[in-house]
Amino acid sequence: MKHINTNIAITDVKENFVSILLETVKFKITLFVALTTFLGYLLASNTFSFSFIFSVSGIFLLACGSAALNQFQERKYDALMKRTMNRPIPSGKISAANVLMLSSLLILTGSLILFFYTNILSLSIGLLTLVWYNYIYTPLKRISTLAIIPGSIVGALPPLAGWAAAGGDIFNVNIEILFAYFFLWQIPHFWLLLLIYNNDYKNAGFPVLTDKIKNYSLKILISLGAVITAGIPILLIFTGFINYILSSVLIVISGIAMSVYFLKFVNKDLNSKLFLNSFVLINIYNLLIISILSIDKLISFI
Repeated sequence: MKHINTNIAITDVKENFVSILLETVKFKITLFVALTTFLGYLLASNTFSFSFIFSVSGIFLLACGSAALNQFQERKYDALMKRTMNRPIPSGKISAANVLMLSSLLILTGSLILFFYTNILSLSIGLLTLVWYNYIYTPLKRISTLAIIPGSIVGALPPLAGWAAAGGDIFNVNIEILFAYFFLWQIPHFWLLLLIYNNDYKNAGFPVLTDKIKNYSLKILISLGAVITAGIPILLIFTGFINYILSSVLIVISGIAMSVYFLKFVNKDLNSKLFLNSFVLINIYNLLIISILSIDKLISFI
């Protein structure tokens, strides 16, 4: 019986360790970074190759290191918000010093993978993403309600890093369109997220949009951002980048559906349910676009 209890205890420790690690590196967010890096690599490739593993893993580890560093940087503010007070550092699950060491190890490992197995351009873009997120966007959030606008560059760089790792020209019009799409998509996406946790951010001393902009104006800005975002992927049809008619049709239909929803959004009363539903929708739309572009390219390899 003692042996069984010991095994159970060891299993619990392992599960807790994995859980804390995933929380510390913001796994859901960094996994999305890996996905968009893969998208960029795939779209720049002429044939399918498993060499994408190097660029994707390198950028993923850099993103994990950056996320852990962010948790170290914002540990005091995280302790003040209900949404974040149970994160590893403020909850006492792991020390700030250990998170900093973990961050350094992840950043170093990711950088080495990109240096030895991809190219300098991909590494440079990865490091630029880290610097922009941790040393420009993170402190800017404490100063301005509009920090997300320059901060959105962070989410637009991973597909560019993947594209560069595959040998693609970063000045190619198609990757520039994708860069613009991921940049613009994040603005209404994050504004909706901030609105969901509006009071939390106020309690932690962050400047919030609702203190600066009237509700109707805010709805117009979110709607306008979402509608413009929905139009960007359609440009890829006109550049000839999309391989199949069905892919083009799906992109257009998705864009129209998103635009119609957010045009109606303007006339709806602001409430937490609306914010959450809109946040979920804009994320689903993004996954649809990524899936359509990925499948369209993969089929073209056959």
